[in-house]
Amino acid sequence: MGEDVAARAYSASMAERVELWWARRQFSKDAEIPYPVGRYREAWAPFPALIRQYHPELNAGIVLSQIPPAADVLLLWQCEAGHKFAATPDEQRNRPGRERRRSAWCPECADLARPARALPMRQVVTPPGSPVPAAIASPIERTVLRPRKPRPKLNLCPKTPDVPVGEPFHSECAPKPASAIEARLRADLFELVAVTEGLNAVRVARPFFDHVEVWPDILLPELRVAVEYDSTGRHGLEHVGKREAADRRKDRALRAAKWEVIRIRTGKLEPLGPYDLQLATWNRRGLERLLDTVRGIRGRLLVDPYLT
Repeated sequence: MGEDVAARAYSASMAERVELWWARRQFSKDAEIPYPVGRYREAWAPFPALIRQYHPELNAGIVLSQIPPAADVLLLWQCEAGHKFAATPDEQRNRPGRERRRSAWCPECADLARPARALPMRQVVTPPGSPVPAAIASPIERTVLRPRKPRPKLNLCPKTPDVPVGEPFHSECAPKPASAIEARLRADLFELVAVTEGLNAVRVARPFFDHVEVWPDILLPELRVAVEYDSTGRHGLEHVGKREAADRRKDRALRAAKWEVIRIRTGKLEPLGPYDLQLATWNRRGLERLLDTVRGIRGRLLVDPYLT
């Protein structure tokens, strides 16, 4: 079954099968093992779901940490439900979209989670004596998939106040904080930094999805610094793949509005910006590193007067 899946995917893709890719690397590098085990362990560490789906026995015995994430190679994956499917590293790392379900990592599980809607075919009436098309000659009931609707024109939320770009404010559209660690981080930070609390949005110049505002986890308004707390979440779906691209876009929007961003990256997530911090957990030492980073951005003379 797995070989059939790989063959079908390979026929529709320019990516090499893993055996051919490995053999070519052996030739080009003149080495029996062109990439040692563990070479790309850190690059794959933020994707625990993919580590579970990858099995060396399905991929010529090659270990996942031997495969560069950007390699144009077709790998065979198996989800926890037993579905086997072929995909390149780039396809698999960018598979999660807006869904927050474990099934988002497997195309078959994703299809089962949102089955295609079907409608009965409209009855076709033909004049007497006219030929009946072969497609409707059979009395068997048929269904057709609903045609995909064109993407509607972006309608911006009218609730964003008419304030200058870069102005912080309290937005009623901002999501409620859902992480206990994020709440602890906020409490620890505001205990030491005497800035305006209660603001949760920044006006930006260009639309971010359907708003002209973004919602950082924590705002230090007087210092124009936004703090984000990033983890991979329960199913390893957060801040990876397409969501990482959205994070980068959000950071660009903030910097264009004359703000700076510090992301606290946990769960082996790599830094996205020059001031991001990689932490195993949030503690007092992490708080000190965060304050030192804020000083590095705005300068000690500006930051220290706000410290209590």
